[in-house]
Amino acid sequence: MSDARQSRGRRCRRLGAVIDEETSYRAVSSRDARFDGVFFTAVRTTGIYCRPSCPAMTPKRQNVHFYPTAAAAQTAGFRACRRCRPDAVPGSPDWNVRADLVARAMRMIGDGVVDREGVAGLAARLGYSERHLTRELVTELGAGPQALARSQRAHTARLLLQTTDLSATDAAFAAGFASVRQFNETIRAVYGLTPTELRQRPSRRAAVPGTIPLRLACREPFDAAHVFDFLGLRTVPGVEETIRTEGGPRTYRRTLDLPGGPGVAEVDEPRTDRAGRSQAWLDCRLQLTSLRDLTTAVQRLRALFDLDADPEAVDRALGGDPHLGPLVAARPGLRSPGHVDPHELAVRAVLGQQVTVAAARTLAGRLAERYGVPLPLPSGGLTRLFPSAAALAGAEDADLAMPRARQRALRGLCAALAEGSVDLRPGVDREQAAADLLALPGIGPWTVSYVRMRALSDPDAYLPTDIGVRHGLRAAGAPEGLDADGWRPWRSYAVHHLWAAATGAAATSAGTEDSRSIRSN
Repeated sequence: MSDARQSRGRRCRRLGAVIDEETSYRAVSSRDARFDGVFFTAVRTTGIYCRPSCPAMTPKRQNVHFYPTAAAAQTAGFRACRRCRPDAVPGSPDWNVRADLVARAMRMIGDGVVDREGVAGLAARLGYSERHLTRELVTELGAGPQALARSQRAHTARLLLQTTDLSATDAAFAAGFASVRQFNETIRAVYGLTPTELRQRPSRRAAVPGTIPLRLACREPFDAAHVFDFLGLRTVPGVEETIRTEGGPRTYRRTLDLPGGPGVAEVDEPRTDRAGRSQAWLDCRLQLTSLRDLTTAVQRLRALFDLDADPEAVDRALGGDPHLGPLVAARPGLRSPGHVDPHELAVRAVLGQQVTVAAARTLAGRLAERYGVPLPLPSGGLTRLFPSAAALAGAEDADLAMPRARQRALRGLCAALAEGSVDLRPGVDREQAAADLLALPGIGPWTVSYVRMRALSDPDAYLPTDIGVRHGLRAAGAPEGLDADGWRPWRSYAVHHLWAAATGAAATSAGTEDSRSIRSN
């Protein structure tokens, strides 16, 4: 292994802060799962790389190197541990916190841009040359865009081999490989097994034909109840639904508008054991028109449930605030849900201007029924995709039950999204997207902040004028004009804590959970 490769593994980042090697090794020695996905441990004597929480015997310090990504470890010649499956860890929380070139590139790679458009397409979206982009990624992450995408494709291929009955050839092309030879070489290099051997290892087979079962890993603590409450309150009929079996956890289901065609996703609320401990993943099932969309679908669901967050860092920062501290202690691991479709979220943000959640949901459901594209086959209560921006740009006045000014704002937003003058796709420059939105008639600071929080997964969006935030501040005993700069870079999570506090206070005073509708959309 070259000295250059070793030096790249000597320091890892966590939320913008450098973790030294000794701290990393202590995390490995204690099998600290909070660092899974933040860095990877490679053992020189075995040629294997692991997640920090791997249950195997802790290697000697002199034999260990640390890498910021699985791709960097693979590029350095290490293969994935078959015991801890380091390719299945949560993603680094760095990519949402940071807004620089590397972070934006990682968000785009995660959404499958390299697989669909190549490195040239990724560089064009970012506005840099391929050479400069590759240099930046290699310098910080130890791997270029092709290697990062290759690592992602290997993980997708493993899921397909172990959860579907696809032939190896079909799995190879569905995962995004250009040839069977490339697929075979990559699987052998990453896992130390042939595709046939990897398939024969114990796995969870799909219970329903055409369904891909998988687990979405998350860091603990994870306040799943808040996420499922939040999404359940906002389900758009025909597009989303939340169901609960007798005595069991909830299941959130929704349609997905993916590059290869429509899909359906369902995600189960985590179960808890008798001691009250929750499982560290969400069970998920996907039905896809094109299996090439598997990686994109998974990344969008991870954003929806905010699974790559670092709850320990968030709770530590907000827990020291005199007003938020009690709220954080009451709800550790609170998440800030994102969304699977930034255009849909932006439309719903406008629909929710100055109305209750229930009213916005009703209007969104009517528009979905009128302008949404029907699924080829309904799936339970799911019947259609949410309407495209282009379809809503031409919506008739009779279908827009809202004031004229908001009708103009909605049509203007949809026209801008359809023609591309406003870009909300994964990895965009958030500041530029916010400025472009704010320049549209009828789009104000509340809408822009809400879009940043959910469509762009910004962890630091704040909504000071939101009625739910104001009620939450009052419930927390904080002044309404409180300076929230001390909550940076986690103000989105502070907003959710305030919304939760407002809900609890309103329910207590009214004696009913219906008062949750005071929250904005």
